[in-house]
Amino acid sequence: MYSHVMVGSNDIERSKKFYSAFLGVLGAGEPAVDVTPGGKTRIFYMANGGMFSISEPINGEPATAANGGTIGFVCDSPEQVKALHDAGVAAGGTSIEDPPGLRESNMGPMHLCYLRDPDGNKLCGIYRPQ
Repeated sequence: MYSHVMVGSNDIERSKKFYSAFLGVLGAGEPAVDVTPGGKTRIFYMANGGMFSISEPINGEPATAANGGTIGFVCDSPEQVKALHDAGVAAGGTSIEDPPGLRESNMGPMHLCYLRDPDGNKLCGIYRPQ
């Protein structure tokens, strides 16, 4: 259904440092970097058939986080959920909501973590046992 997710950043180098550590836990390697004809930098990470991108806003306005928006990343295990969280916090993210761990819901048990990137985007790591 999705081809990619892109978030804006007000400090592209800070975001690159954060997402290289965060997405590295999920197997993303070095990102591809693109500079638009207008001089705006965009960074593209690819892993497991998905693409995640960060961009300086093309319109020159400040980047802002979506109010009510969350971007979820599939993890392979409860341990990877915790590692994703810890890598993000160590790279400048902020832990939010409950600590990483098991949650019960009407969709069944799942292991979750929530944090915000340095620009305020809300991220989630999720593992659903089979």
